[in-house]
Amino acid sequence: MAAAAEFRTCPLTGLKLHRGAEALIKANAVTSIVVLAIGGLFGLLVALTRWPAVKLLPADMFYLALTAHGIDILIVWCIFFEVALMYFASSTLLGSRLATPKLGWVGYGLMVLGAAVTNWKVLEGNSSVMMTSYVPMQADPLFYLGLILFAVGALIACFIFLGTLVIAKEEKTYQGSIPLVTFGALVACIIAVYTIASGAIILIPTFLWSIGLISHIDPLMYKVIWWGMGHSSQQINVAAHIAVWYAIAAIVFGAKPLSEKVSRTAFLLYVFFLQIASAHHLLVEPGLSSSYKIFNTSYGMYLAVLGSMIHGLTVPGCIEAAQRAKGFNNGLFEWLRKAPWGNPVFSGMFLSLVLFGFLGGISGVTMGVEQINIMIHNTIYVPGHFHGTVAVGTTLAFMAITYFLVPVLFGRELIMPGLAKIQPYLFGLGMGGASLFMMGAGTLGVSRRHWDLAFSDAPHAFEYPAAAYLLLGLNGISAIVATIGGIAFVVVIVGSVLFGKPVVAPKVAPPAAPAITQHGNAAAMSVPGTFTLAMIFLVCFVLYYFVNWKYLASTWGMS
Repeated sequence: MAAAAEFRTCPLTGLKLHRGAEALIKANAVTSIVVLAIGGLFGLLVALTRWPAVKLLPADMFYLALTAHGIDILIVWCIFFEVALMYFASSTLLGSRLATPKLGWVGYGLMVLGAAVTNWKVLEGNSSVMMTSYVPMQADPLFYLGLILFAVGALIACFIFLGTLVIAKEEKTYQGSIPLVTFGALVACIIAVYTIASGAIILIPTFLWSIGLISHIDPLMYKVIWWGMGHSSQQINVAAHIAVWYAIAAIVFGAKPLSEKVSRTAFLLYVFFLQIASAHHLLVEPGLSSSYKIFNTSYGMYLAVLGSMIHGLTVPGCIEAAQRAKGFNNGLFEWLRKAPWGNPVFSGMFLSLVLFGFLGGISGVTMGVEQINIMIHNTIYVPGHFHGTVAVGTTLAFMAITYFLVPVLFGRELIMPGLAKIQPYLFGLGMGGASLFMMGAGTLGVSRRHWDLAFSDAPHAFEYPAAAYLLLGLNGISAIVATIGGIAFVVVIVGSVLFGKPVVAPKVAPPAAPAITQHGNAAAMSVPGTFTLAMIFLVCFVLYYFVNWKYLASTWGMS
Protein backbone atom coordinates (compact mmCIF):
# COMPACT_ATOMS: atom_id res chain seq x y z
CA MET A 1 0.00 0.00 0.00
CA ALA A 2 1.18 3.53 -0.76
CA ALA A 3 1.98 5.87 2.13
CA ALA A 4 -0.38 8.79 2.69
CA ALA A 5 2.52 11.21 2.13
CA GLU A 6 2.71 10.04 -1.49
CA PHE A 7 -0.67 11.65 -2.20
CA ARG A 8 -2.25 15.07 -2.07
CA THR A 9 -5.91 16.04 -2.42
CA CYS A 10 -6.90 18.72 -4.93
CA PRO A 11 -8.82 21.43 -3.02
CA LEU A 12 -10.94 22.26 -6.07
CA THR A 13 -12.11 18.80 -7.11
CA GLY A 14 -11.42 16.41 -4.24
CA LEU A 15 -9.34 14.23 -6.58
CA LYS A 16 -6.55 12.26 -4.93
CA LEU A 17 -3.26 12.78 -6.78
CA HIS A 18 -0.27 10.45 -6.48
CA ARG A 19 2.83 12.65 -6.49
CA GLY A 20 4.82 10.32 -8.73
CA ALA A 21 2.01 10.28 -11.27
CA GLU A 22 1.44 14.02 -10.96
CA ALA A 23 5.04 14.81 -11.91
CA LEU A 24 4.85 12.59 -14.99
CA ILE A 25 1.48 14.03 -16.01
CA LYS A 26 2.93 17.54 -15.82
CA ALA A 27 6.06 16.62 -17.76
CA ASN A 28 4.21 14.90 -20.59
CA ALA A 29 1.53 17.60 -20.81
CA VAL A 30 4.02 20.48 -20.87
CA THR A 31 6.16 18.72 -23.50
CA SER A 32 3.09 18.09 -25.63
CA ILE A 33 2.23 21.82 -25.66
CA VAL A 34 5.79 22.70 -26.70
CA VAL A 35 5.51 20.23 -29.60
CA LEU A 36 2.07 21.61 -30.50
CA ALA A 37 3.55 25.10 -30.82
CA ILE A 38 6.42 23.86 -33.00
CA GLY A 39 4.22 21.65 -35.18
CA GLY A 40 1.63 24.40 -35.52
CA LEU A 41 4.29 26.80 -36.82
CA PHE A 42 5.27 24.29 -39.51
CA GLY A 43 1.59 23.90 -40.40
CA LEU A 44 1.21 27.66 -40.91
CA LEU A 45 4.23 27.64 -43.24
CA VAL A 46 2.65 24.82 -45.26
CA ALA A 47 -0.69 26.64 -45.54
CA LEU A 48 0.97 29.91 -46.62
CA THR A 49 2.94 28.05 -49.28
CA ARG A 50 -0.19 26.40 -50.63
CA TRP A 51 -1.82 29.85 -50.86
CA PRO A 52 -1.08 30.72 -54.50
CA ALA A 53 -0.87 34.48 -53.86
CA VAL A 54 1.75 34.00 -51.12
CA LYS A 55 3.67 30.81 -52.03
CA LEU A 56 5.95 31.37 -49.06
CA LEU A 57 8.47 28.52 -49.22
CA PRO A 58 10.51 27.00 -52.05
CA ALA A 59 9.90 23.33 -52.85
CA ASP A 60 12.63 21.87 -50.63
CA MET A 61 11.59 23.88 -47.57
CA PHE A 62 7.90 23.10 -48.21
CA TYR A 63 8.49 19.35 -48.03
CA LEU A 64 10.70 19.82 -44.96
CA ALA A 65 7.93 21.75 -43.21
CA LEU A 66 5.27 19.26 -44.34
CA THR A 67 7.29 16.35 -42.94
CA ALA A 68 7.85 18.05 -39.59
CA HIS A 69 4.22 19.20 -39.32
CA GLY A 70 2.78 15.75 -39.95
CA ILE A 71 5.06 13.92 -37.52
CA ASP A 72 4.90 16.51 -34.75
CA ILE A 73 1.13 17.03 -34.81
CA LEU A 74 -0.38 13.65 -35.66
CA ILE A 75 2.10 11.54 -33.70
CA VAL A 76 4.27 13.44 -31.19
CA TRP A 77 1.91 16.11 -29.78
CA CYS A 78 -1.04 13.78 -29.52
CA ILE A 79 0.80 10.84 -27.96
CA PHE A 80 2.61 12.96 -25.36
CA PHE A 81 -0.73 14.39 -24.26
CA GLU A 82 -2.39 10.96 -24.34
CA VAL A 83 0.30 9.56 -22.07
CA ALA A 84 -0.54 12.34 -19.59
CA LEU A 85 -4.23 11.45 -19.94
CA MET A 86 -3.56 7.73 -19.36
CA TYR A 87 -1.67 8.46 -16.14
CA PHE A 88 -4.44 10.84 -15.03
CA ALA A 89 -7.24 8.39 -15.91
CA SER A 90 -5.56 5.50 -14.10
CA SER A 91 -3.77 6.92 -11.06
CA THR A 92 -5.78 10.09 -10.36
CA LEU A 93 -9.30 8.94 -11.22
CA LEU A 94 -8.81 5.63 -9.41
CA GLY A 95 -6.99 7.19 -6.41
CA SER A 96 -4.12 4.75 -6.93
CA ARG A 97 -0.36 4.98 -6.88
CA LEU A 98 1.25 4.86 -10.32
CA ALA A 99 3.05 1.66 -11.26
CA THR A 100 6.84 2.16 -11.50
CA PRO A 101 7.18 5.95 -11.79
CA LYS A 102 10.94 5.57 -12.38
CA LEU A 103 10.25 3.48 -15.47
CA GLY A 104 7.77 6.18 -16.49
CA TRP A 105 10.65 8.67 -16.58
CA VAL A 106 12.64 6.25 -18.75
CA GLY A 107 9.72 6.09 -21.17
CA TYR A 108 9.38 9.87 -21.12
CA GLY A 109 13.11 10.28 -21.78
CA LEU A 110 12.96 7.91 -24.76
CA MET A 111 9.99 9.79 -26.20
CA VAL A 112 11.74 13.17 -25.85
CA LEU A 113 14.99 11.80 -27.31
CA GLY A 114 13.22 10.08 -30.19
CA ALA A 115 11.14 13.14 -31.09
CA ALA A 116 14.21 15.39 -30.88
CA VAL A 117 16.35 13.12 -33.08
CA THR A 118 13.67 12.78 -35.74
CA ASN A 119 13.06 16.54 -35.83
CA TRP A 120 16.80 17.19 -35.96
CA LYS A 121 17.18 15.00 -39.02
CA VAL A 122 14.16 16.57 -40.71
CA LEU A 123 15.50 20.08 -40.08
CA GLU A 124 18.88 19.09 -41.50
CA GLY A 125 17.10 18.80 -44.83
CA ASN A 126 17.99 15.24 -45.76
CA SER A 127 14.84 13.51 -44.45
CA SER A 128 11.97 15.34 -46.17
CA VAL A 129 10.11 12.10 -46.86
CA MET A 130 6.87 13.41 -45.31
CA MET A 131 5.04 11.69 -42.49
CA THR A 132 4.27 8.60 -44.57
CA SER A 133 8.00 8.17 -45.39
CA TYR A 134 7.15 5.81 -48.25
CA VAL A 135 9.96 3.66 -49.60
CA PRO A 136 11.88 3.77 -51.88
CA MET A 137 12.34 7.37 -50.65
CA GLN A 138 15.04 7.09 -48.02
CA ALA A 139 15.61 9.29 -44.99
CA ASP A 140 18.62 9.50 -42.73
CA PRO A 141 18.91 6.36 -40.56
CA LEU A 142 18.52 8.45 -37.41
CA PHE A 143 15.12 9.65 -38.70
CA TYR A 144 13.80 6.10 -38.40
CA LEU A 145 15.71 5.42 -35.19
CA GLY A 146 14.15 8.48 -33.56
CA LEU A 147 10.65 7.24 -34.40
CA ILE A 148 11.54 3.79 -33.01
CA LEU A 149 12.82 5.30 -29.73
CA PHE A 150 9.68 7.42 -29.42
CA ALA A 151 7.51 4.35 -30.00
CA VAL A 152 9.37 2.33 -27.35
CA GLY A 153 8.90 5.12 -24.82
CA ALA A 154 5.18 5.34 -25.60
CA LEU A 155 4.86 1.56 -25.28
CA ILE A 156 6.45 1.72 -21.82
CA ALA A 157 3.84 4.32 -20.83
CA CYS A 158 1.06 2.02 -22.05
CA PHE A 159 2.30 -0.85 -19.89
CA ILE A 160 2.62 1.46 -16.87
CA PHE A 161 -1.02 2.49 -17.40
CA LEU A 162 -2.08 -1.16 -17.51
CA GLY A 163 0.03 -1.93 -14.44
CA THR A 164 -1.63 0.93 -12.56
CA LEU A 165 -5.05 -0.56 -13.31
CA VAL A 166 -3.86 -3.84 -11.80
CA ILE A 167 -2.52 -2.09 -8.69
CA ALA A 168 -5.75 -0.14 -8.21
CA LYS A 169 -7.74 -3.37 -8.49
CA GLU A 170 -5.54 -5.25 -6.04
CA GLU A 171 -5.41 -2.41 -3.52
CA LYS A 172 -9.17 -1.76 -3.88
CA THR A 173 -8.81 1.98 -4.40
CA TYR A 174 -12.14 2.08 -6.27
CA GLN A 175 -15.44 0.23 -6.14
CA GLY A 176 -17.09 -1.70 -8.96
CA SER A 177 -15.96 -1.23 -12.54
CA ILE A 178 -13.45 1.38 -13.60
CA PRO A 179 -15.08 4.75 -14.46
CA LEU A 180 -16.19 5.32 -18.04
CA VAL A 181 -13.41 7.87 -18.67
CA THR A 182 -10.79 5.35 -17.52
CA PHE A 183 -12.46 2.71 -19.70
CA GLY A 184 -12.10 5.03 -22.70
CA ALA A 185 -8.43 5.54 -21.85
CA LEU A 186 -8.04 1.74 -21.66
CA VAL A 187 -9.45 1.42 -25.17
CA ALA A 188 -7.02 4.12 -26.36
CA CYS A 189 -4.18 2.17 -24.71
CA ILE A 190 -5.17 -1.11 -26.42
CA ILE A 191 -5.26 0.64 -29.81
CA ALA A 192 -1.93 2.30 -29.01
CA VAL A 193 -0.23 -1.05 -28.40
CA TYR A 194 -1.49 -2.28 -31.79
CA THR A 195 -0.40 0.98 -33.42
CA ILE A 196 3.09 0.97 -31.93
CA ALA A 197 3.57 -2.71 -32.80
CA SER A 198 2.65 -1.95 -36.43
CA GLY A 199 5.18 0.88 -36.46
CA ALA A 200 7.92 -1.34 -35.02
CA ILE A 201 7.19 -4.14 -37.50
CA ILE A 202 7.87 -1.85 -40.46
CA LEU A 203 10.19 0.87 -39.10
CA ILE A 204 12.81 -1.49 -37.69
CA PRO A 205 13.46 -3.23 -41.04
CA THR A 206 13.28 0.17 -42.78
CA PHE A 207 15.99 1.44 -40.41
CA LEU A 208 18.09 -1.62 -41.24
CA TRP A 209 17.48 -0.93 -44.95
CA SER A 210 18.63 2.68 -44.50
CA ILE A 211 21.99 1.53 -43.09
CA GLY A 212 22.46 -1.11 -45.78
CA LEU A 213 21.76 -4.32 -43.84
CA ILE A 214 18.58 -5.09 -45.82
CA SER A 215 18.69 -4.73 -49.60
CA HIS A 216 15.02 -4.16 -50.40
CA ILE A 217 11.73 -3.12 -48.79
CA ASP A 218 8.62 -3.95 -50.81
CA PRO A 219 6.66 -0.66 -51.23
CA LEU A 220 3.21 -2.31 -51.00
CA MET A 221 4.16 -4.24 -47.87
CA TYR A 222 5.50 -1.02 -46.39
CA LYS A 223 2.27 0.87 -47.10
CA VAL A 224 0.01 -1.84 -45.69
CA ILE A 225 1.90 -2.16 -42.41
CA TRP A 226 2.80 1.52 -42.07
CA TRP A 227 -0.85 2.55 -42.26
CA GLY A 228 -1.48 0.17 -39.38
CA MET A 229 0.52 2.78 -37.45
CA GLY A 230 -0.20 5.97 -39.41
CA HIS A 231 -3.97 5.80 -39.44
CA SER A 232 -4.33 3.95 -36.15
CA SER A 233 -2.51 6.82 -34.46
CA GLN A 234 -5.68 8.77 -35.14
CA GLN A 235 -7.77 5.95 -33.67
CA ILE A 236 -5.86 6.39 -30.40
CA ASN A 237 -6.80 10.05 -30.63
CA VAL A 238 -10.48 9.29 -31.26
CA ALA A 239 -10.80 7.00 -28.25
CA ALA A 240 -8.89 9.47 -26.07
CA HIS A 241 -10.75 12.60 -27.08
CA ILE A 242 -14.14 10.90 -26.70
CA ALA A 243 -13.07 9.91 -23.18
CA VAL A 244 -12.27 13.62 -22.69
CA TRP A 245 -15.79 14.53 -23.91
CA TYR A 246 -17.33 12.29 -21.24
CA ALA A 247 -14.90 13.68 -18.65
CA ILE A 248 -15.81 17.29 -19.38
CA ALA A 249 -19.54 16.49 -19.36
CA ALA A 250 -19.03 15.11 -15.82
CA ILE A 251 -16.73 17.97 -14.72
CA VAL A 252 -18.86 20.86 -15.94
CA PHE A 253 -22.38 19.45 -15.53
CA GLY A 254 -22.03 16.46 -13.20
CA ALA A 255 -23.49 14.48 -16.12
CA LYS A 256 -23.73 10.71 -16.29
CA PRO A 257 -24.06 8.78 -19.56
CA LEU A 258 -27.56 7.94 -20.80
CA SER A 259 -26.54 4.29 -20.61
CA GLU A 260 -23.11 3.40 -19.34
CA LYS A 261 -23.32 -0.10 -20.84
CA VAL A 262 -24.13 1.29 -24.27
CA SER A 263 -21.25 3.79 -24.09
CA ARG A 264 -18.82 1.05 -23.06
CA THR A 265 -20.07 -1.15 -25.91
CA ALA A 266 -19.43 1.70 -28.33
CA PHE A 267 -15.84 1.92 -27.08
CA LEU A 268 -15.47 -1.85 -27.56
CA LEU A 269 -16.58 -1.51 -31.18
CA TYR A 270 -13.51 0.69 -31.62
CA VAL A 271 -11.22 -2.08 -30.38
CA PHE A 272 -12.63 -4.62 -32.80
CA PHE A 273 -13.29 -2.54 -35.92
CA LEU A 274 -11.78 0.96 -35.88
CA GLN A 275 -8.28 0.01 -37.06
CA ILE A 276 -9.56 -1.36 -40.36
CA ALA A 277 -10.32 2.22 -41.40
CA SER A 278 -6.62 2.28 -42.34
CA ALA A 279 -7.68 0.51 -45.53
CA HIS A 280 -9.05 3.70 -47.07
CA HIS A 281 -5.44 4.72 -47.79
CA LEU A 282 -4.89 1.50 -49.75
CA LEU A 283 -7.98 1.21 -51.91
CA VAL A 284 -6.13 2.06 -55.15
CA GLU A 285 -3.32 -0.43 -54.46
CA PRO A 286 -3.44 -3.27 -57.02
CA GLY A 287 -1.83 -5.81 -54.71
CA LEU A 288 -4.79 -6.06 -52.31
CA SER A 289 -7.79 -8.24 -53.07
CA SER A 290 -11.22 -6.85 -53.86
CA SER A 291 -12.76 -8.90 -51.04
CA TYR A 292 -10.37 -7.26 -48.53
CA LYS A 293 -11.24 -3.78 -49.81
CA ILE A 294 -14.99 -4.40 -49.93
CA PHE A 295 -15.17 -5.83 -46.40
CA ASN A 296 -13.13 -3.00 -44.94
CA THR A 297 -15.12 -0.28 -46.68
CA SER A 298 -18.55 -1.68 -45.93
CA TYR A 299 -19.43 -4.21 -43.25
CA GLY A 300 -16.47 -3.64 -40.97
CA MET A 301 -16.52 0.13 -41.36
CA TYR A 302 -20.22 0.31 -40.52
CA LEU A 303 -19.58 -1.22 -37.10
CA ALA A 304 -16.82 1.28 -36.34
CA VAL A 305 -19.08 4.13 -37.46
CA LEU A 306 -21.83 2.77 -35.21
CA GLY A 307 -19.55 3.33 -32.21
CA SER A 308 -18.98 6.96 -33.17
CA MET A 309 -22.68 7.53 -33.81
CA ILE A 310 -23.47 6.23 -30.33
CA HIS A 311 -20.96 8.58 -28.71
CA GLY A 312 -22.24 11.45 -30.85
CA LEU A 313 -25.68 10.85 -29.36
CA THR A 314 -24.81 10.00 -25.76
CA VAL A 315 -22.32 12.79 -25.02
CA PRO A 316 -24.65 15.72 -25.82
CA GLY A 317 -27.53 13.56 -24.53
CA CYS A 318 -26.02 13.23 -21.07
CA ILE A 319 -25.39 17.00 -21.00
CA GLU A 320 -29.01 17.65 -21.97
CA ALA A 321 -30.28 15.24 -19.29
CA ALA A 322 -28.15 16.98 -16.64
CA GLN A 323 -29.28 20.44 -17.76
CA ARG A 324 -32.97 19.47 -17.82
CA ALA A 325 -32.59 18.05 -14.32
CA LYS A 326 -31.48 21.55 -13.27
CA GLY A 327 -34.66 23.08 -14.71
CA PHE A 328 -33.62 24.09 -18.23
CA ASN A 329 -36.70 22.54 -19.83
CA ASN A 330 -38.13 25.27 -22.06
CA GLY A 331 -38.26 24.18 -25.68
CA LEU A 332 -35.84 21.90 -27.45
CA PHE A 333 -32.66 23.86 -26.84
CA GLU A 334 -32.80 25.92 -23.63
CA TRP A 335 -30.40 23.39 -22.10
CA LEU A 336 -27.91 24.24 -24.84
CA ARG A 337 -28.49 28.01 -24.88
CA LYS A 338 -27.99 28.17 -21.12
CA ALA A 339 -24.80 26.09 -21.23
CA PRO A 340 -21.63 27.91 -20.04
CA TRP A 341 -20.38 29.03 -23.46
CA GLY A 342 -17.91 31.40 -21.83
CA ASN A 343 -16.15 28.50 -20.09
CA PRO A 344 -13.37 27.27 -22.46
CA VAL A 345 -13.56 23.80 -20.90
CA PHE A 346 -17.12 23.40 -22.19
CA SER A 347 -16.96 25.48 -25.39
CA GLY A 348 -13.78 23.73 -26.55
CA MET A 349 -15.32 20.33 -25.93
CA PHE A 350 -18.63 21.08 -27.64
CA LEU A 351 -16.96 22.65 -30.68
CA SER A 352 -14.73 19.59 -30.85
CA LEU A 353 -17.78 17.32 -30.80
CA VAL A 354 -19.73 19.22 -33.47
CA LEU A 355 -16.85 19.91 -35.84
CA PHE A 356 -15.43 16.40 -35.51
CA GLY A 357 -18.81 14.93 -36.43
CA PHE A 358 -19.72 17.23 -39.30
CA LEU A 359 -16.23 17.59 -40.82
CA GLY A 360 -14.08 14.65 -39.78
CA GLY A 361 -16.84 12.08 -39.36
CA ILE A 362 -18.91 12.65 -42.49
CA SER A 363 -15.83 13.07 -44.70
CA GLY A 364 -14.14 9.99 -43.23
CA VAL A 365 -17.09 7.71 -43.90
CA THR A 366 -17.55 9.12 -47.41
CA MET A 367 -13.90 8.84 -48.45
CA GLY A 368 -13.77 5.38 -46.90
CA VAL A 369 -16.12 4.02 -49.59
CA GLU A 370 -14.10 2.14 -52.21
CA GLN A 371 -15.75 3.69 -55.25
CA ILE A 372 -15.79 7.32 -54.03
CA ASN A 373 -12.23 7.02 -52.73
CA ILE A 374 -10.90 6.80 -56.29
CA MET A 375 -11.85 10.47 -56.86
CA ILE A 376 -10.13 11.95 -53.81
CA HIS A 377 -7.43 9.45 -52.89
CA ASN A 378 -4.33 11.56 -53.54
CA THR A 379 -5.95 14.98 -53.39
CA ILE A 380 -5.77 17.66 -50.71
CA TYR A 381 -9.16 16.35 -49.55
CA VAL A 382 -7.24 13.79 -47.45
CA PRO A 383 -5.35 16.33 -45.26
CA GLY A 384 -8.62 18.29 -45.13
CA HIS A 385 -10.19 15.22 -43.53
CA PHE A 386 -7.19 14.86 -41.18
CA HIS A 387 -7.66 18.42 -39.97
CA GLY A 388 -11.32 17.68 -39.36
CA THR A 389 -10.31 14.83 -37.06
CA VAL A 390 -6.91 15.61 -35.51
CA ALA A 391 -7.16 19.41 -35.35
CA VAL A 392 -10.77 20.30 -34.59
CA GLY A 393 -11.59 16.95 -32.99
CA THR A 394 -8.62 15.81 -30.94
CA THR A 395 -6.58 18.98 -30.50
CA LEU A 396 -9.57 21.14 -29.51
CA ALA A 397 -10.75 18.52 -26.99
CA PHE A 398 -7.26 18.31 -25.49
CA MET A 399 -7.09 22.11 -25.27
CA ALA A 400 -10.42 22.12 -23.43
CA ILE A 401 -9.37 19.59 -20.78
CA THR A 402 -6.08 21.48 -20.30
CA TYR A 403 -8.02 24.50 -18.99
CA PHE A 404 -9.33 22.17 -16.27
CA LEU A 405 -6.00 20.45 -15.58
CA VAL A 406 -3.90 23.59 -15.01
CA PRO A 407 -5.64 24.59 -11.72
CA VAL A 408 -5.83 20.92 -10.62
CA LEU A 409 -2.22 19.92 -11.35
CA PHE A 410 -0.33 23.20 -11.01
CA GLY A 411 -2.57 24.92 -8.43
CA ARG A 412 -2.68 28.08 -10.55
CA GLU A 413 -5.60 30.18 -11.75
CA LEU A 414 -5.87 30.92 -15.46
CA ILE A 415 -4.47 34.27 -16.54
CA MET A 416 -6.18 36.41 -19.20
CA PRO A 417 -9.62 34.79 -18.76
CA GLY A 418 -11.07 36.96 -21.55
CA LEU A 419 -8.56 35.54 -24.04
CA ALA A 420 -9.23 32.03 -22.74
CA LYS A 421 -12.95 32.48 -23.44
CA ILE A 422 -12.49 33.28 -27.12
CA GLN A 423 -9.55 30.96 -27.80
CA PRO A 424 -11.59 27.81 -28.59
CA TYR A 425 -13.69 29.79 -31.09
CA LEU A 426 -10.62 31.22 -32.83
CA PHE A 427 -8.89 27.88 -33.11
CA GLY A 428 -12.00 25.80 -33.77
CA LEU A 429 -13.56 27.99 -36.43
CA GLY A 430 -10.19 28.76 -38.06
CA MET A 431 -9.15 25.13 -38.26
CA GLY A 432 -12.68 24.07 -39.20
CA GLY A 433 -12.51 26.49 -42.12
CA ALA A 434 -9.10 25.15 -43.16
CA SER A 435 -10.48 21.60 -43.14
CA LEU A 436 -13.55 22.58 -45.16
CA PHE A 437 -11.61 24.56 -47.78
CA MET A 438 -9.01 21.82 -48.26
CA MET A 439 -11.75 19.26 -48.79
CA GLY A 440 -13.38 21.60 -51.29
CA ALA A 441 -10.12 22.01 -53.21
CA GLY A 442 -9.60 18.25 -53.11
CA THR A 443 -13.03 17.71 -54.63
CA LEU A 444 -11.80 19.86 -57.53
CA GLY A 445 -8.79 17.55 -57.89
CA VAL A 446 -6.00 19.61 -56.26
CA SER A 447 -3.00 17.38 -55.58
CA ARG A 448 -2.28 16.38 -52.00
CA ARG A 449 1.52 16.53 -52.13
CA HIS A 450 2.52 19.04 -54.82
CA TRP A 451 3.85 22.33 -53.49
CA ASP A 452 2.91 24.48 -56.50
CA LEU A 453 -0.76 24.72 -57.44
CA ALA A 454 0.13 26.48 -60.72
CA PHE A 455 2.74 23.88 -61.81
CA SER A 456 4.95 26.79 -62.83
CA ASP A 457 7.95 24.71 -63.95
CA ALA A 458 5.99 21.93 -65.65
CA PRO A 459 6.83 21.36 -69.34
CA HIS A 460 3.13 21.14 -70.14
CA ALA A 461 0.63 23.72 -68.93
CA PHE A 462 -2.10 22.62 -66.52
CA GLU A 463 -4.82 24.63 -64.84
CA TYR A 464 -7.12 23.67 -61.97
CA PRO A 465 -10.58 25.26 -61.89
CA ALA A 466 -10.42 28.91 -60.78
CA ALA A 467 -12.33 28.05 -57.59
CA ALA A 468 -9.37 25.96 -56.42
CA TYR A 469 -7.19 29.07 -56.15
CA LEU A 470 -9.89 30.80 -54.11
CA LEU A 471 -10.30 27.82 -51.78
CA LEU A 472 -6.58 27.55 -51.03
CA GLY A 473 -6.47 31.29 -50.37
CA LEU A 474 -9.34 30.87 -47.90
CA ASN A 475 -7.44 27.91 -46.41
CA GLY A 476 -4.47 30.20 -45.81
CA ILE A 477 -6.63 32.84 -44.12
CA SER A 478 -8.27 30.15 -41.96
CA ALA A 479 -4.85 28.81 -40.99
CA ILE A 480 -3.82 32.29 -39.83
CA VAL A 481 -6.96 32.57 -37.67
CA ALA A 482 -6.33 29.08 -36.23
CA THR A 483 -2.69 30.00 -35.55
CA ILE A 484 -3.82 33.07 -33.59
CA GLY A 485 -6.06 30.71 -31.59
CA GLY A 486 -3.16 28.33 -31.06
CA ILE A 487 -0.86 31.13 -29.90
CA ALA A 488 -3.57 32.33 -27.53
CA PHE A 489 -3.80 28.84 -26.04
CA VAL A 490 -0.05 28.58 -25.49
CA VAL A 491 0.10 32.08 -23.97
CA VAL A 492 -2.77 31.40 -21.55
CA ILE A 493 -1.57 27.96 -20.47
CA VAL A 494 2.15 28.71 -20.18
CA GLY A 495 1.43 32.08 -18.60
CA SER A 496 -0.95 30.48 -16.08
CA VAL A 497 1.60 27.84 -15.10
CA LEU A 498 4.34 30.43 -14.63
CA PHE A 499 2.47 33.50 -13.41
CA GLY A 500 -1.07 32.48 -12.41
CA LYS A 501 -2.30 33.26 -8.92
CA PRO A 502 -2.28 30.32 -6.50
CA VAL A 503 -5.63 28.54 -6.35
CA VAL A 504 -7.61 29.36 -3.22
CA ALA A 505 -9.61 26.48 -1.76
CA PRO A 506 -13.36 27.11 -2.00
CA LYS A 507 -15.31 27.65 1.22
CA VAL A 508 -17.48 24.64 0.40
CA ALA A 509 -15.45 21.45 0.36
CA PRO A 510 -15.54 19.49 -2.94
CA PRO A 511 -17.35 16.14 -2.98
CA ALA A 512 -15.40 13.11 -1.80
CA ALA A 513 -16.27 11.31 -5.05
CA PRO A 514 -16.27 13.76 -8.00
CA ALA A 515 -18.74 13.05 -10.82
CA ILE A 516 -15.90 12.09 -13.15
CA THR A 517 -15.13 9.06 -10.95
CA GLN A 518 -18.73 7.93 -10.43
CA HIS A 519 -20.81 5.26 -12.14
CA GLY A 520 -24.43 4.98 -13.17
CA ASN A 521 -26.82 6.25 -15.79
CA ALA A 522 -28.58 9.57 -16.28
CA ALA A 523 -31.82 9.87 -14.35
CA ALA A 524 -33.80 10.59 -17.54
CA MET A 525 -33.73 9.35 -21.13
CA SER A 526 -35.87 12.17 -22.53
CA VAL A 527 -33.42 14.22 -24.61
CA PRO A 528 -35.47 15.64 -27.51
CA GLY A 529 -32.94 18.37 -28.30
CA THR A 530 -30.15 15.86 -28.79
CA PHE A 531 -32.31 13.64 -30.98
CA THR A 532 -33.19 16.68 -33.11
CA LEU A 533 -29.50 17.50 -33.53
CA ALA A 534 -28.81 13.87 -34.40
CA MET A 535 -31.46 13.98 -37.13
CA ILE A 536 -29.94 17.17 -38.57
CA PHE A 537 -26.57 15.43 -38.63
CA LEU A 538 -28.07 12.38 -40.33
CA VAL A 539 -29.73 14.48 -43.04
CA CYS A 540 -26.45 16.32 -43.72
CA PHE A 541 -24.58 13.04 -43.90
CA VAL A 542 -27.06 11.40 -46.31
CA LEU A 543 -27.14 14.44 -48.60
CA TYR A 544 -23.36 14.73 -48.72
CA TYR A 545 -22.96 10.99 -49.28
CA PHE A 546 -25.29 10.94 -52.26
CA VAL A 547 -23.85 14.15 -53.72
CA ASN A 548 -20.51 12.33 -53.88
CA TRP A 549 -22.12 9.36 -55.62
CA LYS A 550 -23.65 11.78 -58.12
CA TYR A 551 -20.25 13.37 -58.64
CA LEU A 552 -18.72 9.94 -59.19
CA ALA A 553 -21.42 9.08 -61.75
CA SER A 554 -20.71 12.29 -63.66
CA THR A 555 -16.99 11.49 -63.93
CA TRP A 556 -17.53 8.00 -65.26
CA GLY A 557 -19.65 8.71 -68.31
CA MET A 558 -20.84 5.65 -70.23
CA SER A 559 -21.70 5.47 -73.94
